[in-house]
Amino acid sequence: MNRTPASKLLCSCIAMLSLALAVPAAAQSPAEFYKGKSLELYISSSVGGGYDAYARMLARHIGRFIPGNPVVVAKNMEGAGGLRLANFLYNAAPRDGTTFATIYRGTVFDPLLGGKGAQFDATRFAFIGSANDEVSVCVTWHTTGIARFEDALTKDVVVGASGPSADSYQFPKIVNGVLGTRFKIVAGYPGGNDIDLALERREVQGRCSWSWTSLKATRRSWLDENKINILFQMGLSKHPDLPEIPLVIDLARTEEDRAVLRLVFARQVMAWPYLAPPGVPTDRTGALRRAFMDTMKDRDFLADADRSRLEVRPVAGEDIQRLVAEVYGTPAAITRRTADMLK
Repeated sequence: MNRTPASKLLCSCIAMLSLALAVPAAAQSPAEFYKGKSLELYISSSVGGGYDAYARMLARHIGRFIPGNPVVVAKNMEGAGGLRLANFLYNAAPRDGTTFATIYRGTVFDPLLGGKGAQFDATRFAFIGSANDEVSVCVTWHTTGIARFEDALTKDVVVGASGPSADSYQFPKIVNGVLGTRFKIVAGYPGGNDIDLALERREVQGRCSWSWTSLKATRRSWLDENKINILFQMGLSKHPDLPEIPLVIDLARTEEDRAVLRLVFARQVMAWPYLAPPGVPTDRTGALRRAFMDTMKDRDFLADADRSRLEVRPVAGEDIQRLVAEVYGTPAAITRRTADMLK
């Protein structure tokens, strides 16, 4: 088909315009992209708990280390034990690197363990890092008469929880299934701080998924005044602060029991996870990961953490990505048994 000079000129202009629009977007560096922008850091818990405290502290500092120095704004989106935010992050959040989140560590493994309502493939999230490699504890109020692990084998213990995918629900549920404890779970609390208040009001008798770091930071007076009993600790190894408190894995009677407990408590390594949606450009994911680890070493950030009594033992995003892939490769028989216990 013969084209007139005018039509050739029009086609040429359109091609040049398309190229002009495409090239800068493709060639834009993370610093160019983030300059002048505002990033949203979503938090799956309510205000006042450990996840909220870590995230807001991170938001105050990480912008200095992200290329282009964007402003980072923390927002809470609680609901369904973290599933509401995880589903939003996977299905609806912008995938350009302007949105990331911290969700309950257990939410990441919800699809693997048969949780209902999960609308995501956890292995496709872009993990940014974790502020700590954590140990959690199971505690009771001092007036309950339940002071040791052995007491929970013979007496009912009412514990507060948020939703089925949260540690506060899954940890006591799995300990019941493997070790025969008698935890009675009351779900529906928006976050850890709400469970603490329920414990203080005697609505519940205990909390069986409390990060040791968060407990020390937010309820230190309860420890100092002996208002809570620590029954056992949960993780892959004991915390240096708690050498005399039994570790849940050491209480297992068989190798299969230990394998189930390891599957559930491996999440403690990524105790306070930060993650971005799938599809974020690789260079921006890398920039966020480097900024996260640089923040974890920053003098001002560490001073802020010390004032807030928040422990910092960071885990790199790449290591979390590998851990999630490994956990999702657990033998099917162990996964099925674990999932059955959580029903």
